[in-house]
Amino acid sequence: MTKNYWLVIITYVLMQLSGLLGYPLLIWLGVGEGMERATREPYLIGVWAFISFTIGLAIVAWILRNEWTKGDFRGQTASIPKTVLWSVVGFPLALIGQAVAAQIQMQLFGIQPGSENTQQIMGFVSAFPVMIFAVAVAGPILEEIIFRKIIFGSIYKKFNFAIALTVSSLLFAVVHQDFKHLLIYFVMGGIFAFLYVKTNRIIVPIIAHVAMNSFVVIVQYVFRDDIEEMMRQMEEMQQNVPNFISFF
Repeated sequence: MTKNYWLVIITYVLMQLSGLLGYPLLIWLGVGEGMERATREPYLIGVWAFISFTIGLAIVAWILRNEWTKGDFRGQTASIPKTVLWSVVGFPLALIGQAVAAQIQMQLFGIQPGSENTQQIMGFVSAFPVMIFAVAVAGPILEEIIFRKIIFGSIYKKFNFAIALTVSSLLFAVVHQDFKHLLIYFVMGGIFAFLYVKTNRIIVPIIAHVAMNSFVVIVQYVFRDDIEEMMRQMEEMQQNVPNFISFF
């Protein structure tokens, strides 16, 4: 990997760990003072997530400022019309892939759809709605740069698609601390990697990832109460009918 790629990775790691100093700093500055502890804690986490992700994205964008228009693989980059087409197709493709992977997990392993990590993040978003930018925009952009452009791309140049996908998806799951849904990470990683290789433009999986996260976050934020009620009713139905299979 190039020096710039290592700088990006270091920036990303420091951003992930910055809360160890940022959270106490916000408390020291008196941010959210007067709130109840149960309310203030997710609020401060949301505030710092917004700050750290915004700064992290700005630094990474500057480090890679001369690489955004370059192709990373052999062959020409996709034309503008094809780039737009695959960017548009990538969004529903990602949603369908996620739904299919969740269904397979549930049918074969009994793993219920829905992620504790996602629910926790939505709690922070509810406390500090501006954090939506970090979750729906900055986060996906940084993840595609790290896990697709740098990790997947570097491995794919030396090995094959399967090896590059496996390594990048495993690391992606590690960062999210969500091994239970590893199949979903593999499927999503495969779709985004396919879009990347197909067009030779990192902007394509970035757009698809941002669109997917934005859709999921906005739907869960706007209809959170309705979704929770729906899940409660589904759990009751499962208890009353043992063989009933639900999907969310």
